[in-house]
Amino acid sequence: MLVLTRKENESIMIGDDIEVKVLDLKDNQVKIGIVAPRSVAVHRREVYLAIQAENTNAAAPPQADAIPKLIPR
Repeated sequence: MLVLTRKENESIMIGDDIEVKVLDLKDNQVKIGIVAPRSVAVHRREVYLAIQAENTNAAAPPQADAIPKLIPR
């Protein structure tokens, strides 16, 4: 893991087209801004993990007892 120290209004570059900028510091929080191409997904970690879990569930084969529930009667 690379650890960098930045002050307010300073930034880091990831590759040529992703910039992470420190916007504000107060109390125990840091506000950051991220400039990235639209083709790069940017999510908070908890949102990313929720998306991954949903994708895993959606890709799982259906359980045998679930199929009759899908057929209208």
